Amino acid sequence: MPENVLRLEDVTMQFGGVVAVNNLSLEVNRGEIVALIGPNGAGKTTAFNCVTGVYEPTNGIIRFNEEQIVANHPRGKMKKLYNGENAKKYVGSKTISPTPDEITKLGIARTFQNIRLWKSMTVFDNVLTAKHMRARHNVFSATLRISYAEEKRMREETEALLAEQNLLQYAGDLAVSLPYGLQRRLEIARALATDPALLLLDEPAAGMNPQETQDLGQFIVQIKDKYNLTVFMIEHHMDLVMQFSDRIYVIDFGKLICEGTPDVVQADPRVINAYLGVG
Repeated sequence: MPENVLRLEDVTMQFGGVVAVNNLSLEVNRGEIVALIGPNGAGKTTAFNCVTGVYEPTNGIIRFNEEQIVANHPRGKMKKLYNGENAKKYVGSKTISPTPDEITKLGIARTFQNIRLWKSMTVFDNVLTAKHMRARHNVFSATLRISYAEEKRMREETEALLAEQNLLQYAGDLAVSLPYGLQRRLEIARALATDPALLLLDEPAAGMNPQETQDLGQFIVQIKDKYNLTVFMIEHHMDLVMQFSDRIYVIDFGKLICEGTPDVVQADPRVINAYLGVG
């Protein structure tokens, strides 16, 4: 039986009276590449934000490696405003609301739809700073300057990671000076520096031409295999999604409308009507 890395159970995200994600349940199994697709405004990035601690979902549970990492139910004024499903299912259960850095430490890393590199830092320092998430020194050792070996290790690993991603030649350049495609690759390298088990990619092929998109798909498969990753991605480039995904979830207006293999999804009338269109 497949081993779940990520599982969403009845996750709803409501802003005021607007339900952005409605009772979403899905699972991502170890070693898979799973895509989440749907029209603009369907709630895809909102779902990612719930997983990564950017938003506290209004209702539902999120599990990582079978452990609850996020849990909530309608509280306070939301009890009256709530328009989602399963309003009372989790009432009385313990709420869990970790911050994004706590989620990262668990082993979940992400990239963003709009590239979010540290603009005033070099390519090297963007990755090195992310490496500090897994640093094995503390305030005491740093104060006494006995963490030299740890710092040396992180710098060597940063250099190796940049070399692997063909970015070492740009190590001393400001990150924002890189061409768009290389900035995308740097953002993925920075995510890899946190040593994740689950990598969330939010529209990684945005702005890329067909050849760049194809190269990116092959790159995702390579890093998945090399780093023993599970990948969950949002993407609008259907060539990338259909060629490289093991399974696909489709949402529309925050609601799951279809799930399955690429062949199943692209033949589903609901998906064609809501998103893919008729060829």
